[in-house]
Amino acid sequence: MPLVTSTSTHPGIDSRDLDDRIYVGGHWEVGAGDLIESVNPATGQVFATLHGATPADVDTAVRAGLRAADDSGWAGALPHERAAVLHRIGDGIDAARERIARLQTLDTGKTLAETTALAASAANTFRYMAAAAETSDGALTTPRGPWLTMSTHRPMGVIGAITPWNSPIASDAQKLAPALAAGNAVVSKPPVWAPWVTLLLARICEEAGLPRGVLSVLPGPGRTVGEALVRHPDVAKVTFTGGTSTGRHLGRIAADKLMPITLELGGKSPTIVFADADLERAAQGVLYGIFSSTGQSCIAGSRVFVQRSVFEAFTSDLVRRADRLRMGPGTDPDTDVAPMISAAHRDSVADTVARAVADGAEVRCGGTIPVDGALANGWYYPPTVLTGVANTDRISQEEIFGPVAVIIPFDGEADVVAQANDTVYGLACGVWTEDYRRALRVGDAIDAGTVWVNTYKQFSISTPFTGLRDSGLGTEKGRAAIRQYSDQKSIYLDRSDEPIAWGRHP
Repeated sequence: MPLVTSTSTHPGIDSRDLDDRIYVGGHWEVGAGDLIESVNPATGQVFATLHGATPADVDTAVRAGLRAADDSGWAGALPHERAAVLHRIGDGIDAARERIARLQTLDTGKTLAETTALAASAANTFRYMAAAAETSDGALTTPRGPWLTMSTHRPMGVIGAITPWNSPIASDAQKLAPALAAGNAVVSKPPVWAPWVTLLLARICEEAGLPRGVLSVLPGPGRTVGEALVRHPDVAKVTFTGGTSTGRHLGRIAADKLMPITLELGGKSPTIVFADADLERAAQGVLYGIFSSTGQSCIAGSRVFVQRSVFEAFTSDLVRRADRLRMGPGTDPDTDVAPMISAAHRDSVADTVARAVADGAEVRCGGTIPVDGALANGWYYPPTVLTGVANTDRISQEEIFGPVAVIIPFDGEADVVAQANDTVYGLACGVWTEDYRRALRVGDAIDAGTVWVNTYKQFSISTPFTGLRDSGLGTEKGRAAIRQYSDQKSIYLDRSDEPIAWGRHP
């Protein structure tokens, strides 16, 4: 059993949810890989340990997945049969929602409000993909000759799913649900910083009747376990959410294998506030867009462009609201901004802000690591607003992945579109204006996979999510997500009574 500080210290955490075993080919085993120490970001204390997987476990899991998908009938099951299991998984997540939320808060530091919402989202994702599986039809294509022609889809085989630490249960669902719905086996590699919720999800899938071996969960470092998963010759596709540099590396491996890959990567998303916007509503939306999740979100609205005529008034209001946000542990219902995932990441954010200040940026609020009281032991960084920066500055171009916003003035539509698009990323954008013609013009002109108008950071499983440029490849969510995990096949049925008219024949 792992080193658990005390189950009474963590209300709502079941000791079974911290069992020191990984899920390999349908079997729970003590890992032989690196020791993973799980640390509560709110206290800096180790609460459990886990031995991770090895490349040998990857090979075992992939081979087991190939066998299990065929031998159990999962790959050949009718869509409604797979859908029934996915529905039960969704129900199981709902039944364990409080356990999931508290476990994820302990592991990542997130607020209980956020982790509870993420669990609910994951349950609904499984239900949605179950419904999509039942209603995803093949096609009879328009005949261009004496044939009946059709297009069908079949499972790809084994899918490798590499998920991030900043929203484990929701990211797990977005990858596992459509891959399973399509009839594949899945080998999931959760992050070393937050492995426990994915292992709990494996138990829920097991209890829901997912055939043994169809799913494996292998925590471990990306450089060993993740690398082995992507390079394995029998992995048919990989889906990855994480940093852009890692995504590029995995993409090169996929190219060498001629293997499809989905990459959901980083961002430096612009939020644009026009002078005619409802400025109070916009300030609250900008606040949520950057400081919720402690800024640890790929779609965080970290570049805020404000029309010059309202720049100072809007910035002052945003700073006032940011100063009122409460930092604290995720278990406290009054917490707005929870701790960051690790001390190293928190210090990296602080160093980035310090460099910007040295280059001339002005700190309007935040900017200092708390050193007093209960916050001193955790990995906290305050909501920080910087002005006096240009869009070309380093802090305006590099993803920080923390609660830091830069506020930049603009003069008109052409100016702000040019600045907003002056980035290597293309993940998301927010537009705040009462003129919907303008909103549509600007939203269409911005190079981003998702544009929110007069709102921010809202999601629907039914709406596709994609990144442009260095923000990724491929699409998640939506009904078409299942097709991302399927091979397409065309079938021609001859309807004529004549042989093919070619060459010399009787």
